[in-house]
Amino acid sequence: MDRRGQQHYPGEPKAGYVAPWDETPEWERHSAAAVYQLVTELLRISEGAARRLTRVQKSQFVAASWTAQIFLRIDNPKPAYVAPWEALPTWQQEVDADIFESIERVEPQAD
Repeated sequence: MDRRGQQHYPGEPKAGYVAPWDETPEWERHSAAAVYQLVTELLRISEGAARRLTRVQKSQFVAASWTAQIFLRIDNPKPAYVAPWEALPTWQQEVDADIFESIERVEPQAD
């Protein structure tokens, strides 16, 4: 979670939530890169139409992508790590939507 994500978190986030990229565990950096790639691929194959998803749909896509990475990289993840989107705290749902929208801003529009 970057500083923008802190706007959604109630209180003071855990240090791991706001760790600098270089201090983030390698598996987490790889997972974040994979989620970024999945969002960019969705934007590409939908010819940009994915930009019209609602914030909830964008958040759900990021959450599902992240959950898939958890299953890929952790043998027996804690249930909280793979909770369905509806069970995530509101702050996490908002951060996931922010992640999608941040990627949208840096990816070129489809012609």
